[in-house]
Amino acid sequence: MSHDDWPLPSLAFHIADAENWSAIERMGLHSTTALIARNGLSAEEARPFAGYRNQSMRLPSGAVIRDQRPMPPSALTRCLDAGLAPQAWYDLVNAKVFFWLQVERLDRHLAACRARPQIVVAVDLRRMLARHGQSAFVTPFNVGNARRRPASRGRRTFVRLDAWLKTRWESEAPQGRPARARTHPPAEIAIQGSVPDLMDFVVETRPVAPR
Repeated sequence: MSHDDWPLPSLAFHIADAENWSAIERMGLHSTTALIARNGLSAEEARPFAGYRNQSMRLPSGAVIRDQRPMPPSALTRCLDAGLAPQAWYDLVNAKVFFWLQVERLDRHLAACRARPQIVVAVDLRRMLARHGQSAFVTPFNVGNARRRPASRGRRTFVRLDAWLKTRWESEAPQGRPARARTHPPAEIAIQGSVPDLMDFVVETRPVAPR
């Protein structure tokens, strides 16, 4: 694919809690599931972190994990595909790290996180996907929000990057309904597991003070 044919932005953005930044610089960016594993927690010890979090939590390592207040179980129940329980959705989300693809979405998420200091991280998206594309998915909307007329969702919502490049949103369409327009832009890039070499792709960081 030539540079002119590249269908995604050149930059993607992640918002990191400032307390996590020094660890991210040393060890990369890890999903909640990966962080739990790195902490060596038993199933019982991991349960509060892996289930619905109505507030931010701190792992024994000191890593801060964000709350999931925009997607409580009661809201998810109304928009999940048949047969998919809220905990299964949390498992899907917790197993990935997320990057915004539009500055407008980045700014909205940043406004919701401003109670604590944050670091906005811009990465070279094409370089990151050249190395991690086999573990990458795109999403058509903010999968971390299930309030205010939420879009229906399920495992299909995470479209593998290689499939999206070929057929766009065909695999994401609910059964019996047409697919989204090919021109519908992805909202997020989600990478399964971890990006341990994140700093190889960082082009800019910006601290954001709380307010």
